[in-house]
Order: sequence, then C-alpha cells, then structure tokens
Amino acid sequence: MKLKRRQFLFLSSFSAISTGFFSWMLVRQNNQSADITDSTTAIAANPAKKDLLLRFVSVADTGTGAKGQYAVAGAMNAYHKQNPYDLVVLAGDNIYNNGEIEKINAVFERPYQALLKQGVKFQACLGNHDIRTANGDPQVKYAGFNMKGRRYYTFSRGSVQFFALDTNGNADWKNQLPWLEKELSLSKAPWKVVFGHHPIYASGVYGINPEFIKTFTPLFQKYGVQVYINGHEHHYERTRAINGTTYLVTGGGAGTRPVRRSEWTEHSAEKLSFAAYEVYPDRIEVSAIATDKRVFDKGIIQLKSA
Repeated sequence: MKLKRRQFLFLSSFSAISTGFFSWMLVRQNNQSADITDSTTAIAANPAKKDLLLRFVSVADTGTGAKGQYAVAGAMNAYHKQNPYDLVVLAGDNIYNNGEIEKINAVFERPYQALLKQGVKFQACLGNHDIRTANGDPQVKYAGFNMKGRRYYTFSRGSVQFFALDTNGNADWKNQLPWLEKELSLSKAPWKVVFGHHPIYASGVYGINPEFIKTFTPLFQKYGVQVYINGHEHHYERTRAINGTTYLVTGGGAGTRPVRRSEWTEHSAEKLSFAAYEVYPDRIEVSAIATDKRVFDKGIIQLKSA
C-alpha cells in the first residue's frame, strides 16, 4: 500500500512518540520503588496489602511554624496520598518556644491543615517546651491533641494499644508509674506502643537516660512492649530490639542536630523526617521518610522481639 507523504510523516512521528512514551514508562517503573511522590506510581507500587492491621506515623519537635516543619508536613501529606493513615503520634515540643497555645494555628493547624481536613487524628504528649506556659495545661485541654484533659493516657486502635506518657521532670511520677504498670498488665493487645517526649536510648546531644532505663525498661520487658517512640533529640534513630523493645527517635519534625551511632543503633541520621509504621499480625514494618519524600531507613519489629 502506497502512503502519501503527509500520512508517512504522521505515522513516523506517532511511532517515535509511542517509543518514547513506553521508554519513559519503563524508567518510571524501574524507579518507582524508591519514590512515593507520584499518585499514579503509588497505585502501581502500593497495592492493597494483605493482613495490614494499622498504618500510622510519628513525628516530634515540630511546633516552629517554619519551613522545616512545612517540609516534613509536605512529605507526610505525600505519603498519606499513597498510603492512607488516620493517626499521628505527636511526641512532644508541639509549640515552640514556650508552649503558648495562642500559637496553635501557626505551628499546628496550618502546617497540618491538609491532614486534619482528611480526618487524621493527632495524639500528643507534652515536651519540655510545652510545659513552660501554664505547665502545658492548655495543650492538654486542646481538642486537636486528643489528650482529653490527661497528661498520660492510653488508647487502642484494633490490635495495637498505645500508652502516652508525660516524661517531664515535674510529671506526676508517683501516680503515673503505677498507672502505667496497671494498664500494661491489663492490656490484652498483642502490640504495645509507648510514647513520650524524652529518650531512653539515643545517640544525640542528650544520649541515653540511665534513670529511665532503670524505671521503664523492666516494665517494657515484663509486659512485652515492642516499641517506644520519642522526640527531644532532633534526629532519626532506630535501635535494635533491646530486651524485646525497639526505641525510635523521630525528633526531626522541624529542625535537626548531629547524631552519632551506638553499639545498639541500627540506623541514625540527621534528617528532617518522620517515621511510618505498618502493623501486621506478626511484625511492624518501619520506614523513615525524609523531606525529599524518599525512604532512607527500613526496619522490621517482630511481635515477639525478646
């Protein structure tokens, strides 16, 4: 069949475009496992996961209202679009510098507006900066932090029970510690996650907390706490399981400080970031995600970590 010149040129151009398109698609497929920014890629890369019980994220030391916080919030939004979640563990220093509740719009409601509009629930605890004004009471009463007037509290999501602590020096330790042991002893949840602002194991400016190691780790081991999440240190760090518990520092929510490695460190990084958790019947898969929206650490927490 003879083709007129115009038809020939059209078909040749169409062929080139098609070849270029499929080459582009191949490159996208090869790169999609590391990139969570594109919604079409996400559909292909993140199909429905069998046996997934819960997905949540954690972040801390957030409340500046500055560009670092917005950058992390943007990464949290991008992750949410591809991997929907409705829970954020907010591990303290929610309002810098002095916990002034009048700043709440600038340092919480605006930066996380997109997530809040989609019904994502933030469960907060108090950091050392938060108690500088009225001992943090306005934050404890603030509906958006879901503390329901309590400085330490517990809540459950399916097979996961969370325990929020007040780890400040002026906390009600006399009543909080017996409360924690009682709640842990009564818990029937296979997964137990404790969070507070201050670290127990960390390799940053403050390092380990010998008093907390003495106070908390025997309870964690006795009652099978698999995860402790904190801030205060402005970096990301994941430990190996220490007597059955993995310790996660997710304090790069708005700014960073240097971090080292310790003998029990699996991964540490001075990065603006948050952590994402996917809970399954037998494991939790942890991903650390930076402001470039890429995963820079992945770890597995086994149900029986001891």
